Amino acid sequence: MVMGSIFALGFFATAFSQPAFASSTTEVALSNARGAEAIFGLVILVALVSLYAIYQHVLIKRLRRQLEDKQDHSQVLRNLAMADQLTGLYNRRFAEQRLAAEVSRSSRKGHPLTVVVFDLNDFKMINDKYGHPAGDMVLRKFATHLGHAIRAADFAARMGGDEFLLVLPECSLSQIQIVLSRLGRLELEWEGQIIPIMWSTGWKEYRLGETLDELLSGADRALYDNKRASKESAKPYAVKTQLNDE
Repeated sequence: MVMGSIFALGFFATAFSQPAFASSTTEVALSNARGAEAIFGLVILVALVSLYAIYQHVLIKRLRRQLEDKQDHSQVLRNLAMADQLTGLYNRRFAEQRLAAEVSRSSRKGHPLTVVVFDLNDFKMINDKYGHPAGDMVLRKFATHLGHAIRAADFAARMGGDEFLLVLPECSLSQIQIVLSRLGRLELEWEGQIIPIMWSTGWKEYRLGETLDELLSGADRALYDNKRASKESAKPYAVKTQLNDE
């Protein structure tokens, strides 16, 4: 396209630079020289225009890449702001935002909403006995296990330490055991040893008019009540075992 423009411009420059009636050889030579200069000038002009067009094209491509990189970078920052870096689950801040939205939706539409909190048993002992890298691996494995046990509409979060949260939209208390049964048993193989991963749970169904804090506090109370009941039920068994051993 650019070469075609050059030839066209050259043709017109030559045509207009030569007089219709050249009276002498000198006039013809001068006319040819002027035509050559005109063609050369036009070629330079077209070349400059072409280079500028190429520059603009390169500049536009560079700007597009920068915009794409910026969008990717923004997405990474958003993901970092939402996710717990160790487990990849949602972090506490984002989980509370999502839960607030689900509470609002449940309040408007009357859909059931249940939250489940988890606390890993003897997690401090795991850290002390096997080291913090083992403890981190336990957290990761439990987080992955939790994520596989829930529906697409549910979401899991690490609230901090060894505490986790499940938010189950359109799930009533009667369905909780179905969700928990998907978790089953879990263990971690670490440096040739098997570490059992066990947890305590508590859950609470949203009631119309409850605040977010009241909902989470109710689930926490249920967690500690269940943990205390589990310890109480284990005491007679422990005493009986000791007596049998004696």
